[in-house]
Amino acid sequence: QDEKDKLTWNDRMPGYAASFGLILFMIMLTFSAVFGVIIYRITTAAALSFSTNETTRSNVRVTVTATAVIINLVMILILDEIYGAVAKWLTEIEVPKTEKTFEERLILKAFLLKFVNSYAPIFYVAFFKGRFVGRPGHYVYVFDGYRMEECAPGGCLMELCIQLSIIMLGKQLIQNNLFEIGIPKLKKLFRKLKDERTDPKEMDINQPKDPQQWDLDYCLEPFTGLTPEYMEMIIQFGFVTLFVASFPLAPLFALLNNIIEVRLDAKKFVTELRRPDTVRAKDIGIWYNILSGIGKLSVIINAFVIAVTSDFIPRLMYQYVYSQNGTMHGFINHTLSYFNVSHLKAGTQPENSPFAQDVLICRFKDYREPPWSQNQYEFSKQYWAVLSARLAFVILFQNLVMFLSVLVDWMIPDIPKDISEQIKKEKSVLVDFFLKEEHEKLKLIESFITHDKHKHRRGIKDQRIRAASFSQFSWSQKGSIASFSSQHTEV
Repeated sequence: QDEKDKLTWNDRMPGYAASFGLILFMIMLTFSAVFGVIIYRITTAAALSFSTNETTRSNVRVTVTATAVIINLVMILILDEIYGAVAKWLTEIEVPKTEKTFEERLILKAFLLKFVNSYAPIFYVAFFKGRFVGRPGHYVYVFDGYRMEECAPGGCLMELCIQLSIIMLGKQLIQNNLFEIGIPKLKKLFRKLKDERTDPKEMDINQPKDPQQWDLDYCLEPFTGLTPEYMEMIIQFGFVTLFVASFPLAPLFALLNNIIEVRLDAKKFVTELRRPDTVRAKDIGIWYNILSGIGKLSVIINAFVIAVTSDFIPRLMYQYVYSQNGTMHGFINHTLSYFNVSHLKAGTQPENSPFAQDVLICRFKDYREPPWSQNQYEFSKQYWAVLSARLAFVILFQNLVMFLSVLVDWMIPDIPKDISEQIKKEKSVLVDFFLKEEHEKLKLIESFITHDKHKHRRGIKDQRIRAASFSQFSWSQKGSIASFSSQHTEV
């Protein structure tokens, strides 16, 4: 009520600045972790390539990919817990006005940080890995001598599938299932041990030996709200929808996980957590907007995965534009460019070549001009044609899916027709009932008004009668006095 106690914009500005700066720092920390895993992949692949064991050298890519994905998974699990605590602290220092505002800001911060943390390694493999490698004779190096990693000869789609499957399954199994049951049990055990260490003198003498049910319930973990449960489902929804083109089994694994988690959550809510306080809610709040945003973003990302990460567009272009007989025969040769070995820089030539004779021309996967062309090693016409086809596919795919979604939304209403008709009937019956009640009230009021009018008229009539009788009485009195005075005068 006092104006001096209200927080102004100047009071809130430090909290907003701290939130913005720390969120940017956390996002950069996530990118740094991804970059650190990239450095690990590059250095480990280089080290294993020099191994004397033939089996190790032949399985370099599988070993590096599997270990890097596991490291990514561990880092995601650790950073998720840190980001949840940081998001809550940042929301508290902003001092929101209402509890609803506090919850919305907390959800936005936690979702932004966990979204970047969960999907940054997958985005790298899908859209950035192998794009900045360079070409023979002009490679891109990291830390003086280590080349940027390339995709497998078949492309990055299979590696993206492996990365997505391991991160999704590992995150659901460890974080969504084991942590949800294990952490409350550990906290309950810690609280029990802490209570047992209490001084016996402080214990109530009159307390019964067998604890009551409310004492046992008090030892359970407090209920922290539904935000963690919603966050699990939102992140899982992102795994299922954003990259489903590269991992079609994601919805099946999500369904199996949810079947298991339903029972685990039931056990957790009944035996591990205190009874939550019931709060009414009109809808799911800001989660609906987040779900809608992920759904629209998934259309764009899947379009880019199909067009850029996979070889779907280059294959179609070759089959219908460049092929002589309309088949895929010669596709691999069409995607390879020529390079003159003599154009390699000094010190970058391959050592211990397995070929018996010197190699003059080698092939690499790219659309570039040959060394005998005037614009040697520049992007060829095929490159620009394929790039145009990819962008056209993205635009066409995105608009087609958006149109189909709007069409399905229009054809299938949110409320079935029979239910909407039943609702209309109930509303009409309710309106008729109210009209009938109001009509009866109106009749009753009119009867009261009529009764009051009759009563008022009777009152006026009685007053007139009384007034008339009083006037007659007064006139009679005056007459008697006059006659008396005349008689007295005569006397």
